Amino acid sequence: MPRAGLSTDVVVAEAARLVDGEGAEALTLSALAQRFGVAQPSLYKHVGGLEDLHGRLAVLATRDLGAAMRRAASGRSGAGATAAVAVAYRDHAREHPGTYAYLLRPRPDDPLHAEAAQEVLDVLADVLASYGIEGESDLVDAVRFLRSALHGFVALELAGGFAMARPVDATFEATLAALDRALSGWG
Repeated sequence: MPRAGLSTDVVVAEAARLVDGEGAEALTLSALAQRFGVAQPSLYKHVGGLEDLHGRLAVLATRDLGAAMRRAASGRSGAGATAAVAVAYRDHAREHPGTYAYLLRPRPDDPLHAEAAQEVLDVLADVLASYGIEGESDLVDAVRFLRSALHGFVALELAGGFAMARPVDATFEATLAALDRALSGWG
């Protein structure tokens, strides 16, 4: 019988806290079991091993980012939507630095991950539609452009790569303005 209080969702949530606090390299089934005060084999009642746990974290990270972006974009369009989504993206990465890395773990054979990833893409497509960006080629290019800009900024910031004197928030604001100009003139 599973230990009271443990479920797949509880195990995955605790793994996310561990990864966000200590980094992905700290995630082992042994470390996770210690956090619950159970023997490592007890976790197999809830997850299918470390690889399964990594997959579940990828789904969780993607789903949470998509939900944060959707909330931010709601009721906005154009520059306002772009800025809100970008801020939500950045805030999510800063609040969840360990699980953020799971956004870069594609899982094409996982339908739950594909569904979560589609929500992220749908939010971006909605934002881009407010700029009049439509058609498969233009939309794909613009989504890639926006995702690359956001990821590049966030990855450099998380890694401490912005050590210059100018405040990072000022550079982020300049980046948002540049994104709006680029998207306004797309195609």
